[in-house]
Amino acid sequence: MSILQTEDPEISKLINAELARQQDGLEMIPSENFTSRAVMEAMGSVLTNKYSEGYPGARYYGGNKFIDEVENLTRDRAKQLFGVAHANVQPYSGSPANLAIYFALLDPGDTVLGMDLAQGGHLTHGYKFNFSGKFFHAENYGVDQKTHLLDYDAIREKAKAVKPKMIICGATAYPRIIDFQKFRAIADEVGAYLVADISHISGLVIAGEHPSPVHYADVVMTTTHKTLRGPRGAMILLPKVADRYHDQYHPKTKRDLAGLVDAAIMPGLQGGPHNHQTAAIAVALKEAATPEFKTYGKQIVKNAKKLAETLVAEGITLITGGTDNHLILMDVSPLGLTGSQAETLLDSVDITVNKNLIPYDPRKPMDPSGIRLGTPALTTRGFTEDDMVAVGKTIAAVLKAPDNETVLSVARMAVEKLTDAHPLYS
Repeated sequence: MSILQTEDPEISKLINAELARQQDGLEMIPSENFTSRAVMEAMGSVLTNKYSEGYPGARYYGGNKFIDEVENLTRDRAKQLFGVAHANVQPYSGSPANLAIYFALLDPGDTVLGMDLAQGGHLTHGYKFNFSGKFFHAENYGVDQKTHLLDYDAIREKAKAVKPKMIICGATAYPRIIDFQKFRAIADEVGAYLVADISHISGLVIAGEHPSPVHYADVVMTTTHKTLRGPRGAMILLPKVADRYHDQYHPKTKRDLAGLVDAAIMPGLQGGPHNHQTAAIAVALKEAATPEFKTYGKQIVKNAKKLAETLVAEGITLITGGTDNHLILMDVSPLGLTGSQAETLLDSVDITVNKNLIPYDPRKPMDPSGIRLGTPALTTRGFTEDDMVAVGKTIAAVLKAPDNETVLSVARMAVEKLTDAHPLYS
């Protein structure tokens, strides 16, 4: 970035400092990953210069011949990769995409049933200070107090009691498989739309490491980073089997489900799409369609399971005792630490995690009892199960001896050895 260095050395210096942080540390926040150079080149392209309000073939601006081709290619790749009938690739990010789904399917004040934020859900699944809790009547389901697993019988009873118009399933801190078929049965029983937010697990779905919601959900939303390993962005997908709604017109608007979603994005929420972002998503989708990506997705889960196994062997308490996917939720309170303290401590040895509530946490969100960590980014760097044993032992050693400078020094050297063995963007 020689031009940037000349034109704005302050920003150039900060970007290079962040690059060094990523290269020299263990990035273990489960929602973060490293894109390919090709994705970054598309993000930094001249496509950022073009306005293109509307959809391919129906723009409000001229000069969109090539932009239309980019968006159509991106939509086609998304449809083929996920096996869906319709794809909207314009959402700026996951939260706006979920807002568009709410606008498409619900009226203000309608009841939505989503996973409790404090038990693994997302802000947009009905948190009281989020739009989903302010403009809609949000009800929550959670996990069993003892097993910390989704209790589908309890969810069914809650749905029957509150009669939601929409049920949203998906999680940000749930380390086990989500049974979309059971959610479909619950939604059918109460006559609700079923929305699957697979932002965290979409890459695992592609790799066959997590069941797909396509055969069960009316609408599927995914971000395009996380395990999908693309740029920041989102997609709304309409499955082929959404027969109840997809092939029928909504009585109020005379639009089918795809029309409702598209209208909610533009003109409902957004103006011109970010065309450089769309192109970068297309690149990531092409990468995700390769056999190498499926191998990558499988390795994410192998690494997470080995990391969990190592931590448990070191006496660390994990929520549900382990993981089936890419993330681990750890209770650090038995170690005499808070989640905030654990996050800061690990950051001091160049291991990046995030503090996180655990189910039925007695502590506050900004200083909870847990931390959340995952394997997508390390797997991108080429980490394998043997590496995860070293990572797990290093994490355990640091958390069990937070004031021991010798232990912390050894941990820093271990991190340096691991990152040197698996260079990033070398």
